[in-house]
Amino acid sequence: MTKIVQRQTQPKAAKQLEASGVSALMARLLSVRGVTEARQISANLSHLLPPDTLTHNATMAKLLADAIQANKQLLVIGDYDADGATATAVAIKGLRAFGAKVQFLVPNRFEYGYGLTPEIVALAATQKPDVIITVDNGIASVDGVVAANALGIQVLITDHHLPGQELPQAACIINPNQHGCMFASKNLAGVGVMFYALLALRAEFRARGTYALTAEPNLTELLDLVALGTVADLVKLDDNNRILVEQGLRRIRAGACSPGILALLRVSGRQSQTTHAQDLGFSVGPRLNAAGRLDDMTLGIQCLLAETDIEATKIAQQLQDLNLQRRSIEADMQEGASLSLDDIDVANQFSISMYQADWHQGVIGILASRIKERYHRPVIVFADAGEGLLKGSGRSIAGLHLRDALDLLSKHQPDLILKFGGHAMAAGLTIKQLDFELFNQGFEAVVRSLITETDLESVLEVDGGLNPTDMTFSTAQLLENQVWGQGFAPPLFYDEFEVINQRILADKHLKLTLKTIDKPLVIDAIYFNHSTLLAGTIQAAYQLQTNSYNGVQKVQLNLQYIKS
Repeated sequence: MTKIVQRQTQPKAAKQLEASGVSALMARLLSVRGVTEARQISANLSHLLPPDTLTHNATMAKLLADAIQANKQLLVIGDYDADGATATAVAIKGLRAFGAKVQFLVPNRFEYGYGLTPEIVALAATQKPDVIITVDNGIASVDGVVAANALGIQVLITDHHLPGQELPQAACIINPNQHGCMFASKNLAGVGVMFYALLALRAEFRARGTYALTAEPNLTELLDLVALGTVADLVKLDDNNRILVEQGLRRIRAGACSPGILALLRVSGRQSQTTHAQDLGFSVGPRLNAAGRLDDMTLGIQCLLAETDIEATKIAQQLQDLNLQRRSIEADMQEGASLSLDDIDVANQFSISMYQADWHQGVIGILASRIKERYHRPVIVFADAGEGLLKGSGRSIAGLHLRDALDLLSKHQPDLILKFGGHAMAAGLTIKQLDFELFNQGFEAVVRSLITETDLESVLEVDGGLNPTDMTFSTAQLLENQVWGQGFAPPLFYDEFEVINQRILADKHLKLTLKTIDKPLVIDAIYFNHSTLLAGTIQAAYQLQTNSYNGVQKVQLNLQYIKS
């Protein structure tokens, strides 16, 4: 059951925005998303939060500058998702622009797991680094930092994940979510944190007089990578993140970006000139992530670091092939999950925990997301990790902080979860295979103690109706050109329509012609992944979008939900 809830209007804020020259429709949409003044939708880089307000960033810059000037060997340790890949690429490109000797290493998720573990430190040591820099990981790497320190390797941590009770004894940590950090945005992705480290490093070199006679590195050239990682990691697009994303999108549209991103757009059938944030999240991100899910994210990082179109295109095609393979694996896993769910009384459960021996470690997170979307319950899916262990990936709903729930369960049953980490909406964990049923029961009990049945009801927030006079191509373009995403949801309108015509496309999509009830207007619509014909009159939640087909540009409604 889905409950339709209209976002609360903010008339005062909307009027202020209109007075600043924002259209009435955009003022209404932006005001309900917390925007109260036009400055908040400005993409001017001067409005970014100052780098020196990120706690310990000035210290980080001094340590990096000292290491570079001493010609020390730096090694970046990344993560195997899109945020980790882009953060690694930003670190490599940025540090080399400052003259650093730097290489990278990314853990293979199937051999080493996540983060700066002692095993990864041992592998890193074979490259004889003087300094290890973590990106998008490290805040929980207590043992790994101990191992590095014992080998005389300095560790600098850049991360954005929530810290545990104990911090690693690194030489420096920058993380907007570490205790005591006063940085005004807690939503930087890992790639954003690394970008901020580079901004502080440039300021440090300026203070040292490095650029008195030479040009300084242009760090805006890295913003395409920052935008990709920020969108793909699903961090909240607050004011600061929207500036980073918008600036990156502008570079991509102008073609002034990484050949790797352009190549990934091409293999996904997208035009760089019209790229939007959703393209980064739904087209580029999954293809980049496919490397980390099925193979080694080194391939994805190499794509982002490629310097020529030929090299980038070759690697992007490999990533495309991996993504097709990932889709096939996911489809098989979904089929198996559907059969298993038939045996589960989901309606009387507050959570879902699942395991099948043949499920793929790299795809369980996607499967957990799909099941969570379908049943609107916290879901944890496990795969065999060998040596009698299971690795799990969880996704949660708005009412339950998943990492906190796992933390509570670990306190109730200290020997049950061998290790875990994550945040409110997603988490990873490891348990013994023999303990799966015990975990299933324990997790269900904890979830029941933290949420109510009301939390299990799916809520769809809408922006009310859209005047037929606004159902135009120019309005659709205006909406698409604004940065929308996690925590700054794209507009979703809700109206009643008469179905004039409908037909099924490719056996799975519904193509419709609709007519508005008030101020009659006939308009095209598409309802993806829905093959059942609709009644004569419908109430629909929809997005207004442009549609280009065979060179013809039209406006259409993208139906998201039909109230039965």
